[in-house]
Parts: sequence; C-alpha cells; structure tokens
Amino acid sequence: MLYGPDLQTSWSGMSDPVVRVAFMTVIDGGALDEEHAAGHVHGICLKTGPPQRVGVELEWLVRDARDPALPVPAGRIAAAVSAFDVVRGIPVHERRNGNGNGNKRDGPELPTSSSPGVLPSGALLTTEPGGQLELSSQPADSLADLVRATSADLVVLRAELAVRGLELAGIGLDPLRPPRRVLTLPRYAAMEAFFDQGGPWGRQMMCGTASVQVCLDAGDDSDGPSGYRRRWRLLHAIGPVLVAAFANSPLRDGKPTGWVSSRQQVWARMDPGRTRPPQLNGDPRAAWAAYALDARVMCVPDPDSADWSAPPGLTFRDWVLSGGGDGRLRRPTAGDLDYHLSTLFPPVRPRGHFELRMIDAQRGDGWIVPLAVSSALLSDDAASDAALAAVEPLWAGRSPGDEGPWVRAARLGPADPAISRASRACFAAAREALDRMTAPAAITGAVDAFIDQYVSKGRCPADDLLEET
Repeated sequence: MLYGPDLQTSWSGMSDPVVRVAFMTVIDGGALDEEHAAGHVHGICLKTGPPQRVGVELEWLVRDARDPALPVPAGRIAAAVSAFDVVRGIPVHERRNGNGNGNKRDGPELPTSSSPGVLPSGALLTTEPGGQLELSSQPADSLADLVRATSADLVVLRAELAVRGLELAGIGLDPLRPPRRVLTLPRYAAMEAFFDQGGPWGRQMMCGTASVQVCLDAGDDSDGPSGYRRRWRLLHAIGPVLVAAFANSPLRDGKPTGWVSSRQQVWARMDPGRTRPPQLNGDPRAAWAAYALDARVMCVPDPDSADWSAPPGLTFRDWVLSGGGDGRLRRPTAGDLDYHLSTLFPPVRPRGHFELRMIDAQRGDGWIVPLAVSSALLSDDAASDAALAAVEPLWAGRSPGDEGPWVRAARLGPADPAISRASRACFAAAREALDRMTAPAAITGAVDAFIDQYVSKGRCPADDLLEET
C-alpha cells in the first residue's frame, strides 16, 4: 500500500498476525534527536527470524465494465464494497470530519487505511487516492494457503463489484483515463502538492497505477541464504527481471508510451530520494536509516489543520537537527518518523518484512505467478544461487549510454537480450524450486503457462495490450 502507517499487519516473531488500526494522530511520543531517529528506523525496519511467512498486496484499477474509459465516482465504488464494511471503532461523524475518506456525504464511504473494509479471510480492503482498490492479505504460513485465501476473497470482491457494473482491471497504469483523485484527506492533498513540484508523474502514480506487492519475511541474522542481508541483496539483484517479466503497462491515454512498464517509467521520473534503491554495499538497516533520514519530508500530519504541507526541500534529518527551526514546525516525533517511512517507495521496502514494489498489476489471477516465482527464489537455496548467477551479467558494469538494468527492464522488458536470458534462467530455477516446495498443481500450472506464453518467447503481458490496441 502507498500510504498510512496507521494500518499495520504484524509479522514480528512469526506469531499469529495481529491487525491493529490506529487513527491518524501521529503527533505522539517524545521529540527525536538524530541518534534516536536513526536508531528507531534501524530497530523497526527488519524483524529477524526464520523466514517462513508470505503475503501479498494487490492493487486494482476499478473500471466501468461496459466502458473502461469512463471515470468512476467515489460513491459508486463505496456502494459496491459496502458489504465489507465493519464496525471500525470510529463514529460516522468523526469519519466524515477527517478520519475517513474526506468526502463528506451521506451513504457508504470508501474504505481507507484508517477505516478499512475486511474480506472473508481477514484481508483488509482499502482505497488508493485515485479510486484503485487494494487487497492486503494476512501473512500466511505457506504459498498455497495464501493463494487459496486470496483467490476466495477476490471471487467475493469481484461479485460485489459486478452487481454495480464495475470490474477490477489488473494493469500497471490506467491506459485510458487521466489521473483523478477521489480521496480528499489532507495527507493526499499535501502529497499531490509535493509531487506536483516535479511534474505530472506524482499524480499518475497516486491516481493511475496498480501493482502486485509481494511480502516476504526478512530472514534471520545469519550470513547464509536465510539471512536478511543475503535476501536483501538477492531481491535487488533480481528486481529488473521481475520488472521485465511482468511488465503490463505500455499505454497512456490510449497510446503506446515506448515503455513496456509505464508504471516504472512514472517511478523513474519521480523524486529519486524516495524511489531509487538505497545503498546496497553495507548493512541493510544502516543503509535504510540513512536513506529515510535523507529523504525529503512530504507532509507534516496535523489533525487540527487541513494543511499538511512541508517546507520545500526539508529532509527528515533537517527537521530533526533544526528541532522545528524558526517555529513554523513543531519538533518531530517517532510518530512523524513512522509516517515519513510510509511515504518512501523504493523497489524493495523494509517494513519489518520485505515488500517488493516493482511488479505491475496482472490481469485476472495472473498475480499468482509473480507471487510464486518471488517466493520460490527466496525460499529455496539452490534457486537463489541460480538466480544470483543468472542476473550477475546484468550488473557487470555499464557501457556508455547504458541506462542501467532497472530502466532497461521497464523500457524494453524481455526484448533486452541480456534480461531475457536472465529471466529464462530465473524462471527455470523458480519452477524447480516450486516442485521441491510441493506447491499445488494450480500454482505450478499457472507458472508453466506463463513461461510458455511469455518467458520462453521473450514476451511480457504488455505485448498483449499492445497487440489488442
């Protein structure tokens, strides 16, 4: 999910998942100094233990089933998902005065991170700023359990939407509609204003993109294959392969963009201090703490104000060191830092577990394949070794004019020969690992079909969209 530290699923200690919803009041705790701020990030970013659990966050564009070019009003989406409303602990009048979706009206309201819907499995349903819906699963003990629960949730969700003439579209960037924000909370207004300083890309990201986000345990504290350090390096090394293989957003305004993943094009054009990977040549925790403190502050939460904008150019480190500076800002707290962390969007985000953010949304039940492949490559020692060997040539220096693996993957996808070779090897390793994991036939069959239709032919889902256009 993109926004809101107030919605958290606990992965710590590999214990039973605990979902807690706290309202958007982040001005709590004592003021921070630089040492304590770095220590706070260092302490919460990676929860160590034997890697076992897996989760998924699925974002979907919501479209009119008859005319996908039509804008879909917030009220129509809210009515369609009202069946998943629960007693959320916030009185209705409070939700309409700043704790809900910010659209004051009678009738159903969109589910938000501070007021989510709940699907049959316990997965949470929230809305992104442009009306995209996101399903956030509970952590599962196995890939099979996760696929079973999430598939059942999607059957129910799609049925409710169909009653209202709506459908879920698994595409990385809306191919037809311009970005249009339907959530009006102060945090979204501040984010929009922040991103507008860098051009149109932030609005496109907020209001027109959708992804498959795979969530995996960080790992233990060893230096071996199950250790979080190696898993951190592996995920970044194979990231371009995942971008290319599952690229599914070649269109904007109904026309080809020249990128197979225009969603990744959007990310590449945004604030690099919050979208590029952190430094990878040191300790992951220290690297993430430095990355977080040096990122610019996007907004300053204030439940008593409708203006959450931050001073231009202010990094969180600046805020901590100045202690509020000339008095325009209060001193930052640990709650402010937690909120700031939720506004950072690198390809792999440490949130206690690892959150993979580089994969475009997939049509239908296509989300199963990136989930299975990512999980297999990290869960199986032989597969992870094979994947690292396969992608090593991608990172072995750059020739003049080379944009680097991340950009090449997003622009060319499997049409890049080196990325295509690495993809074939990674998928073969993952497929063998799934057999060793005794994955159900439905999962291995989906991976086999994807390999046959795309990987073996140097294609990706974006090619289908281009041919249809």
